[in-house]
Amino acid sequence: MWSWLASFLGGPIVSGLINAYKAKLAAANTQDRLAVDLAVKEIEAEIEARKQASAIIIAEQGRWYTAIIRPVLALPVIIYFWKAIVWDKVLGLGSTDPLTGMIAEWSGLILTAYVGGRSIEKVARILRR
Repeated sequence: MWSWLASFLGGPIVSGLINAYKAKLAAANTQDRLAVDLAVKEIEAEIEARKQASAIIIAEQGRWYTAIIRPVLALPVIIYFWKAIVWDKVLGLGSTDPLTGMIAEWSGLILTAYVGGRSIEKVARILRR
């Protein structure tokens, strides 16, 4: 998915925009042409940097030991909530002591980051635009 997104961002759309901008300024003087060439080089460098960043993300997430960190941290919290909700409340087969102190705070943070992290990232991208 990341490679498709990188190729989409750096592909024909950006090239078309650059070419259209060049054509618009073709009648301008030499100084403007130099500015356009510089802008094109900066845009191309930015596209290349984004491709490399995407490749790094893909490489990091492609390894099992980097991709498993979030699930391993969330697993105890998930087990606790399932036990408390399904076993204790739904089936009525026991009782679980409530989490207290820093463990309660950590479990809330882990659950929020795991479930809401992607949503927060999407909202931040929308607001940044």
